[in-house]
Amino acid sequence: MHRTVDIAPRTIFLILGVLVGVWIVLHIRDILYLLFISFIFATAIRPSVEWLTNYRIPRVLAILFVYIALIGFIVAFFGSFIPQFVAQGTLLIQRIPRIAETILPSLNIDQGFLTSQLAPITRNIFEFSVRFVNNIITFITIFVFSFYFLLGRNHLALTIYQWVPKHMAEDITVIIQKLEEKLGAWARGQALLMIIIGVVTYIGLSFLRVDYALPLAVLAGILEILPIVGPLLSAIPAILIAFTVSPLLALSVAALYFIIQQLENHLIVPQVMKRSVGLSPVVVIIAFMIGSRFEGVMGAFLAVPIVVTGQIIIEHVLSKKQVSQSATKTS
Repeated sequence: MHRTVDIAPRTIFLILGVLVGVWIVLHIRDILYLLFISFIFATAIRPSVEWLTNYRIPRVLAILFVYIALIGFIVAFFGSFIPQFVAQGTLLIQRIPRIAETILPSLNIDQGFLTSQLAPITRNIFEFSVRFVNNIITFITIFVFSFYFLLGRNHLALTIYQWVPKHMAEDITVIIQKLEEKLGAWARGQALLMIIIGVVTYIGLSFLRVDYALPLAVLAGILEILPIVGPLLSAIPAILIAFTVSPLLALSVAALYFIIQQLENHLIVPQVMKRSVGLSPVVVIIAFMIGSRFEGVMGAFLAVPIVVTGQIIIEHVLSKKQVSQSATKTS
């Protein structure tokens, strides 16, 4: 017996629309990542902008003032030790072959293989310069997008209501407000956490008299943005450098990073992030693994914000569904 299945043209167009939408998203995901990062940055500095506007400072001037203050702080902070950082970093790069010669016999690693892997790094100076320029352009683009996000924030609800049906506009407005609160707190907490870990690592390495303490501390601070794995990755070069001096120093450095990680997990992170995302470590690890598998470093960086976004949307939908069900039962 043959059965015929009739598919309405509307269903076909809906499926085609979804497929086209997915195809477009996959091809412009770099732009979407950039917009998402800009939104996170805007939410992070928005409290400062709002604080200035409360003193009747025009919004444009308030945003520019926050930008100038932030850039000035970064320049002053990094400018105070950039010469030392460059000197130690250059010396570290120059000593990599010597460090490898010292470590490889103890680790039973083929030196020829490692040299063949390191050789392209020294040859691709031009490629590194191009990437550096591209990163500068990316940062400028993020600042520009964030500027316009902040500038039009007060008119966001009105814009949404103009383009979206009223029942959907209310949900979108509430979700954006929750995202601003959560993602802004995450970004500010993450920045503070990176600074704390970098400073504590520098103090510890300097106390142990480990060479290249400053670049190693900066590396620890930067890698702190990668949850769980970042602290482990930052410890490896410090331990290897200390091993060239003595196994005892390498053990001391390993103990230092272990202590810092324990303080981070049980004291620093709870205090810094207690008002932030509130995700369990298991969820963070899974999100990090999935994000890094699909999109590498960018996926690892945006894993937590994306999970937070999904969590807020799902919680809002479920809460609204519960409200509607309870209203139906009472009626």
